[in-house]
Amino acid sequence: MYNDMVRYLLESEIPGIYISDDKKEKLYRFYERLIEKNKVMNLTSITELKECTYKHFIDSISLIKIVKDLDSKDYNIADLGTGAGFPGIPLAIVFPNLNLTLIDSLNKRIKFIQEVCENLGLENVNAIHSRAEDIARNKDYRESFDICVSRAVANLASLSEYCLPLVKLGGSFISYKSKGYDIEVNEAKNAIKLLGGEIKDSIKFELGEYGERILLDIKKIKFTSNKYPRKAGLPTKEPLN
Repeated sequence: MYNDMVRYLLESEIPGIYISDDKKEKLYRFYERLIEKNKVMNLTSITELKECTYKHFIDSISLIKIVKDLDSKDYNIADLGTGAGFPGIPLAIVFPNLNLTLIDSLNKRIKFIQEVCENLGLENVNAIHSRAEDIARNKDYRESFDICVSRAVANLASLSEYCLPLVKLGGSFISYKSKGYDIEVNEAKNAIKLLGGEIKDSIKFELGEYGERILLDIKKIKFTSNKYPRKAGLPTKEPLN
């Protein structure tokens, strides 16, 4: 199975990435622990090796398609709503130069991530149990990250309210999206502006046989007002418009 995963990684043709044997082994060990833990805890519905390699690993590290110097700069990156550790853990494995803060509201998932990082010897990951609204108001984290990423399943307006407050001026909120994202972009334009952001770039690519993916680069061009994010639940229930 390990050799199959290596073949899928090679087939993906992500430009500019060299994944050493040590990194491939860590990705596979992460897969094994994910599947084992998934038997007793709902972490992912994607368990088949090829689908997991493409939809979780390759999709995660595709961030380099839009952040071209991802492998050479010591970016401070927040992964909000990381779930089982995506995109954060694959990024930490493949790009050890990065400093990653993985944030999730479910402590069981954070404990799983901590176990994985200890097992794999990942020293560039900090896993934090917190709601998005709370960490964005914490002075130690607010507007402190070069990049905030999220693969969370939520509309872009809500994600922007959660993520842009964490991004420093001149940094980026990068959202992982799939087909149909253009409707979300149109609906979120005013929210992004209110939050101090501006859509600067987007990259479309095919994730093998699994369809189209899009990376949206939303630049932080103004400080975010202290009234955002609003109180818990509101950004999701009543997205800014």
